[in-house]
Amino acid sequence: MAFAGFSKVFVIGGTGAQGLPIVRSLVKDGKYSCRILTRDPSSRRAQSLSALGNNVEIVQGSFTNESDLRKGYSGCDAAFVNIDGFNTGEQAEMFWAIRCYELAVEDEGIRFFVYGNLDYGYKKSGFKPEFRDGHYDGKGRIGEWILFQGAKAAKKSTSAMGVALFTTGPYIEMAIASGTIYTPVVEKDESGTDTVTWKFPLGRGAVVHVALDDCGPYVRWLLDNPDRANGLDLEVAIEHVHYADLAKAFTKVTGYPAQFINVDFETYWKEGPLSARAEQSAGYSANIKDPATMSVRDNFTGFFNLWRHSGQNRGVIRRDYALLDEIHPTRIRTVEEWFRIEDEKGRKAGLGSLWDRVQPHAQKPILKLQEDGFKSPVANL
Repeated sequence: MAFAGFSKVFVIGGTGAQGLPIVRSLVKDGKYSCRILTRDPSSRRAQSLSALGNNVEIVQGSFTNESDLRKGYSGCDAAFVNIDGFNTGEQAEMFWAIRCYELAVEDEGIRFFVYGNLDYGYKKSGFKPEFRDGHYDGKGRIGEWILFQGAKAAKKSTSAMGVALFTTGPYIEMAIASGTIYTPVVEKDESGTDTVTWKFPLGRGAVVHVALDDCGPYVRWLLDNPDRANGLDLEVAIEHVHYADLAKAFTKVTGYPAQFINVDFETYWKEGPLSARAEQSAGYSANIKDPATMSVRDNFTGFFNLWRHSGQNRGVIRRDYALLDEIHPTRIRTVEEWFRIEDEKGRKAGLGSLWDRVQPHAQKPILKLQEDGFKSPVANL
């Protein structure tokens, strides 16, 4: 199958943390234009995208409205769909992700569909219950389903819509942001020195952190190279990040002390940054009384277990770093490199050094749900 070039991309999730750099990368040279679906065109994030130029179109609507989706697809020839599972919850995300795909096929004008995906960790673990993580599994199931549908369609027609997955992981920006599972604190070490401290149940495991600035080039590559990308699950990361090494990198870059303290689950859920929400729904629009809805505690216990068993790229979650080097030769390859880039970026923006920015009073949110105030887009579910 050979694909001609694309011109207009319908984007769901464009105002999210991941969507912003993806849209910027797509429109930077005028090759693509983007139509971005958002509930609030007047929001700061939507306005920042609108300011990029005439090849950005902001349209009001919700991915939970089929009429809005049909209007969004109309006149576009490619799509990037990244649904916020923390908002919808696992069940609603799966339904609406399926409908997003089906309506793209129905439109007939969409020739390539990129799905914002996460690792199907439950399956990759061999379906072991301790690895059950709803916000990952909900995406991962549908990702596999989309690749299956795409392959079946390609066997029937040479003009079938192409599909690809863009599988990410926790953003490295979350390690210095407020209100995330990785939010650091500043506390005294044994000598009484102020020390930036990360505390959570990771053990000797590692996290496949992703740099947001790399997301744009990766998705751009998928759309620029559809013949190779068709049927591909592009699983990305900076590296497998061991947090003791992250703390050392922070100190090397800033000159300030840093440490990682491994804690057990009981301590984390009693004292950690999400302790106040532990028994609430992991997807804040989902009904916690529904037996199929996971609590924050259950969801992120499975989430941490994935990383506890993924050290040194030998465990449950793995990455092909040689492939990533080929696709994105200038990608960020180490946490130390990211810290240096981010420190310089923060200073130029007037935010101060990394040390300044990890102070409790200076931490900024990175996730859109925090700016939205946990408001739901899901109606009548």
